Amino acid sequence: MDEEENIQFNREVPEEKKRKKGFRNFVWTPFYWFKMLSDEMHWSFVLGVVVVYGINQGLGGGLGRVGTEYYMKDVQKVQPSEAQVYGGITSIPWIVKPLWGLLTDVVPILGYRRRPYFVLAGFLGVISTLFISLHKELNLVFAVLSLTAGSAAVAIADVTIDACVAQNSISHPSLAADMQSLCGLSSSIGALVGFSISGFLVHLIGPKGVFGLLSIPAGLVLLVGVVLSEPHMPNFAYRQVNRKFLDASKAMYTTLKCPDVWRPCLYMYLSLALSLSIHEGMFYWYTDSKEGRPSFSQEAVGFIFSIGSVGSLFGVLLYQNILKDYPFHDLLFWTQLLFGVSGMLDLILVLRINLEFGIPDYFFAVIDEGVSQMIGRLKWMPLLVLSTKLCPSGIEGTFFALLMAIDNIGILSSTWGGGILLHILKVTRTQFDNLWLAILIRSILRVFPLCLLFLVPRSDPNSTILPTEMLKTKDDAEIVESENIELVSLINNTL
Repeated sequence: MDEEENIQFNREVPEEKKRKKGFRNFVWTPFYWFKMLSDEMHWSFVLGVVVVYGINQGLGGGLGRVGTEYYMKDVQKVQPSEAQVYGGITSIPWIVKPLWGLLTDVVPILGYRRRPYFVLAGFLGVISTLFISLHKELNLVFAVLSLTAGSAAVAIADVTIDACVAQNSISHPSLAADMQSLCGLSSSIGALVGFSISGFLVHLIGPKGVFGLLSIPAGLVLLVGVVLSEPHMPNFAYRQVNRKFLDASKAMYTTLKCPDVWRPCLYMYLSLALSLSIHEGMFYWYTDSKEGRPSFSQEAVGFIFSIGSVGSLFGVLLYQNILKDYPFHDLLFWTQLLFGVSGMLDLILVLRINLEFGIPDYFFAVIDEGVSQMIGRLKWMPLLVLSTKLCPSGIEGTFFALLMAIDNIGILSSTWGGGILLHILKVTRTQFDNLWLAILIRSILRVFPLCLLFLVPRSDPNSTILPTEMLKTKDDAEIVESENIELVSLINNTL
């Protein structure tokens, strides 16, 4: 090797070492990150986030959604309009999430604020899922009650881990962003895995078998309640609980009377309620085995939903990196308009227009789900930011929980309204002649909230909305610092 080649070799070796070192860092960095969080805030907290967000809510949510769809359709054999109504009933525990949040913050059990609620959520989840799985012919009423109990279990666990995240964000402010990243990463990966394997598992063991598997995530939540590191408070003054509930209620009522608050709240409710959901009608149609229909298999349905979760994640990234500084009024106008237009993709599929252009049903449904979920997320993100701008000082957490409850009532109205529409148009398990009309009516109603945009302030996300006096910190000697921490912890209780 001559001198020139030797110099070239010596240059290439460090570069190769750098590439190998960079690859090793890329592989091991997540493990170092998890270890750092565990060392700073205790491993049981990190385990709780992964279990609740990633396994119970993400993976379990994906399995539960597809399993419930097929359970109602193939086991209980209910009509699509009825399935929508029952789906609304099972979502009621999420509407009262502010109540769960207040309980976990101000009503400790046996000296612990969080651990008993994890145990309760896990126990309730295990019992409800096994109850459905082990009964051969379960009455519809008991099935709906069990599904509602399972929904309550997930909601309580979600609220409790959110409170833990909020507390750790206050005690470790430099790691607040890392904790939110851990929550989002766990939820996104869990949902992708859950939806991806849901169809395969429904096909392999049936929807009742899937409910049996869902007892495992619930059992892990119970385990979190056993191992969670939390200080013990044996001498809690329970006489203060009534006063805290009363003070929070009075403050929320006073805030809601302000026009700068109730007008955007009214818009948020109506924009969600008027976006009628006819998901069950579409599900029954594209899984129907009659000739001329898509006849999607369980595996195909699970994959379609997984693409929807990818679209939703892409919507969050698009908003965060490009659209977050746009004024509320302008952004809501375009996202609401696109939301209505995107609904027409279902019409193209139902009328079989996609086949005339040579686009297969499966490919078109995947694109439809991904685009719809992305636009839906883009529409939802500014509403969340707007909600944070409506919260006055001193009751930020409690009032944000109230706003999220209003939004959940809007979603419930959308679900029940869509069920009534399917019933009126006589869309049944086997009759879909008027499904196209239901899609058309839904798409038109999605555009109607554009007429209500005058209720939304024209300010941008970086400016304030509330009057100055509501933004001042409440100076009350009776409110101690610990109580403020309890209220702040509710900010994440509705996410």
